[in-house]
Amino acid sequence: SFAICCPEPLPGKIKLFTYNELSTATNHFHASNKIGRGGFGTVYKGILKSGRQVAVKALSAESKQGVHEFLTEIDVVTNVKHVNLVELIGCCVQGKNRVLVYEYVENNSLDRALLGPKRNTIKMDWSKRSAICLGTARGLAFLHEELEPPIVHRDIKASNILLTEEFVPKIGDFGLAKFFPENITHISTRVAGTTGYLAPEYAQRGQLTKKADVYSFGVLILEIVSGRSSAKENWGGTQKLLLEWTWQLYKEKELVELVDPDLEEYPQDEVVRYIKVALFCTQAAANRRPSMTQVVVMLSRNIRLNEQELTAPGFFEDGGLSRSQGSSSHKKSMSDSTSQPIISFPDTITEITPR
Repeated sequence: SFAICCPEPLPGKIKLFTYNELSTATNHFHASNKIGRGGFGTVYKGILKSGRQVAVKALSAESKQGVHEFLTEIDVVTNVKHVNLVELIGCCVQGKNRVLVYEYVENNSLDRALLGPKRNTIKMDWSKRSAICLGTARGLAFLHEELEPPIVHRDIKASNILLTEEFVPKIGDFGLAKFFPENITHISTRVAGTTGYLAPEYAQRGQLTKKADVYSFGVLILEIVSGRSSAKENWGGTQKLLLEWTWQLYKEKELVELVDPDLEEYPQDEVVRYIKVALFCTQAAANRRPSMTQVVVMLSRNIRLNEQELTAPGFFEDGGLSRSQGSSSHKKSMSDSTSQPIISFPDTITEITPR
């Protein structure tokens, strides 16, 4: 059937599966094999004839592209290989079906390990949590800085970070946004609870740059450190977003209060540094946020952060943008400029000061 629908030669080395192969692998996409559902479609666990376990993602019907265009995009994603990115093995394009086949990642997603009912059975000590932060940062830095053209993820959140048996993090769902019309991707179809991850300039004005991913990654660090969801919860007796609560604790010099009570032993200085890095990532003005390459340095080295450069975070709630109190008003106008380089970062934020 591919000869009929794809008269042109297929790009690259895409592995093509027939719909029947994938139906057999997933026991006819049986509900018992369903392992997740996201903005782009439903994911099933499957076993290929070779015995290899795979994750099979049936894309939702709104996927907009013709066969050749779809395969060209898939070819780009198939060639993106990094230890912290979920590998795309191949796809199926038959009739209206658009199905992607990924490597199977054993431990499911970070949100289940950290926030779900399984959290009590998985011991998430600090060495695991810090490695997950750093690995995710490296994967995102690769998408942003090592690829031409770069890939902006758009949807960094705990459910899109998968964990291997050894708790190596792998970012999933990258490069998929192009398959869907703008009006039906994430913002209009987002589920309640992911709002806490959205950079204000993306949520309000649709401005999508790498810095929107940096913002979401900052929120993710806070979830990993606190073991709590980014959505509104009861913090200190009032309903607040995780980021709002963190900023309040920062101003009160009480950041240690954010740390997950399940973390029994941890290096306090390092954990506090991770929280501060998250605050640099979530500043309201997109151009003040570091690049992901800078974030990798900020997380991986014991450096002194120049907190004089830190400005208030921006929050997006369904009702609109709310800015934290105590932010410098003269810096507010910078939030509309997302293209200026962050000149101060290499010298100031990651400055190593002699003790």
